[in-house]
Amino acid sequence: MTTGPQHGGDPAAYRVVVNHEEQYSIWPAEQPRPAGWEDTGHGGPREECLAYIESVWTDMRPLSLRRRIEREAAG
Repeated sequence: MTTGPQHGGDPAAYRVVVNHEEQYSIWPAEQPRPAGWEDTGHGGPREECLAYIESVWTDMRPLSLRRRIEREAAG
């Protein structure tokens, strides 16, 4: 992740993004969203965003793996 030359370090604001595998990340709010990632609608300081991710991302396995395991368990 880049922070932009105007900051010289950690940006003040982030947004939480999620990909098609339901994997979460933070991204500097002032930068364009990375390809393949969608906004969750949550943003703010880095620590607040990380706390949000910790509260919602309870299963670290990618969505495709979870679905495959469910199909195999169903028989």
